[in-house]
Amino acid sequence: MTSACPHHPETGRPTAAQIERMMDAAAARVTGGGGRLTRPRRRVLELLLAAGGPVGAYDLVASFHPDRRVAKPATVYRALHFLQTTGLVQRLATVKAYVACKPERLGSPAAFLLCDCCGACREISSPGTASLKAAATATGYAIERVTVEAQGLCAACRPERP
Repeated sequence: MTSACPHHPETGRPTAAQIERMMDAAAARVTGGGGRLTRPRRRVLELLLAAGGPVGAYDLVASFHPDRRVAKPATVYRALHFLQTTGLVQRLATVKAYVACKPERLGSPAAFLLCDCCGACREISSPGTASLKAAATATGYAIERVTVEAQGLCAACRPERP
């Protein structure tokens, strides 16, 4: 992300009602799989959903408690690990941050478009994963999750084309 970006990223932050619906869907997914959406897991997921984009782990630690107390990093990292294993959250390695997955795409491979200028992040369906899974199966691997990260410039940051 550069400091010369001419606009703010369109984060598409969800409303409180949308967050509550996504939290209900997440809770149903977790309990359906035999897990529990504990209070720390719920809080981390809520923070990620409210952000509407990638958030660093230590930003989650700092905002975990509404009364400005700082959470223990281990609490947040354990919650993130659980949320990743259930497919509710993805770690974006290129920006060293976490992002909540869209409820309609839970369980399917994710692809994230990351703008190098403004930091915008957009989740799309991951193309070409069927051939990757077939190749993995042929070599004895069982893929559990696929995350694709593509970096470039969003439409608002791209220079005008003649």
